Amino acid sequence: MLIVTITVLDIYTGRDVQLGPLLVIAPALTASLAGPRLTALAGVLAVAAQVFIAVFLGGLTTSNRMGQIMALATLSALVVFLRFVQERRDRALSLARSVAETAQRVLLRPPPRRMGPLQVAWLYMSAQDEAEIGGDLFALARAAHAATRVVIGDVRGNGLAAIGEASLVLGAFREGAHRYATLPGLVAALGDSVSRNVEDVADTEHDAGEHFITCLVLEMPDDSLSAAEMINCGHPPPLLVHDRQVTVLHARQPLPPLGVCEPSVEDDRTDPFTFTCGDMLVLYTDGVIEARSPSGAFYPLAERVASFPATSPDTLLHHIHRDLLTHIGGHPSDDAALLVIERTPSHRPHLTPHPIGHHRHHLSGSPPPPGR
Repeated sequence: MLIVTITVLDIYTGRDVQLGPLLVIAPALTASLAGPRLTALAGVLAVAAQVFIAVFLGGLTTSNRMGQIMALATLSALVVFLRFVQERRDRALSLARSVAETAQRVLLRPPPRRMGPLQVAWLYMSAQDEAEIGGDLFALARAAHAATRVVIGDVRGNGLAAIGEASLVLGAFREGAHRYATLPGLVAALGDSVSRNVEDVADTEHDAGEHFITCLVLEMPDDSLSAAEMINCGHPPPLLVHDRQVTVLHARQPLPPLGVCEPSVEDDRTDPFTFTCGDMLVLYTDGVIEARSPSGAFYPLAERVASFPATSPDTLLHHIHRDLLTHIGGHPSDDAALLVIERTPSHRPHLTPHPIGHHRHHLSGSPPPPGR
């Protein structure tokens, strides 16, 4: 349509006004919408239209018309070549992105929607564009006895550079969750793994500072009458939602972050708490509570959780996600992770994983907020 329009207008205006050079717009626009073949076709049609104009107006052999035709053919060929190069780069980038997404999904396996008597919803926001995960981590696993163990942590630093350290903790947790009979034993194993291997996986070339991981490890027995336990290694305290009341579970015996010193966890060094049917736990990383508004105010997570309807983990997480994005007013500057866990009266032994989407913001089981 563009080629026909320019051709008709050029013939209509006669020899005084020459619009034929505008035909180069056709292959240029096609290159932004289609591949090299259609771009080449548009170029050929544009050159043919220029020749037709010259023949119709009786000036094909003039130096002006010949120059226009040669210039149009050269520019069209250049546009086709550049589109071909761009297509090759796009294919290479698409392949690399596919490999990266697969690797990230393997590392941060999506937690099951239900594990034992627990119902789970989760959210992950990466500070780095095109990255699905960064320095924040979380995982759930069944213990050798009738209990579920949870870890949530935060590597110092963010983005793709922190993935190596996150993978170290996740691997050690998944291996040790069912192997160690006590929670302190599991935390000691995590600390030992980090102390021995953190220098091998950390990005010391670009970050020569101290490398450590804050984490929170919990064990929740299937029996609701048994007390749940947690060990806090320098991580923000979880929130317990009970009868619409929010309690901050501060650790009475906190430990330093993993990697700061040699691990030493005594068998009785845990913080028990009551987690009954209908209660919810909100686990998060500091990227949530340190998210700033445009005016510089931190996000008041505990206050906001108390104001949201906690009818289910998905509902609560959806409200937090939407409110957090509104508070930030843009892209998060730090990795942020959230886990909402509810103890339900029913016990379903089968595990149904919830797939990860292809967005930087992952929200399990909830519709995306408007504008996303």
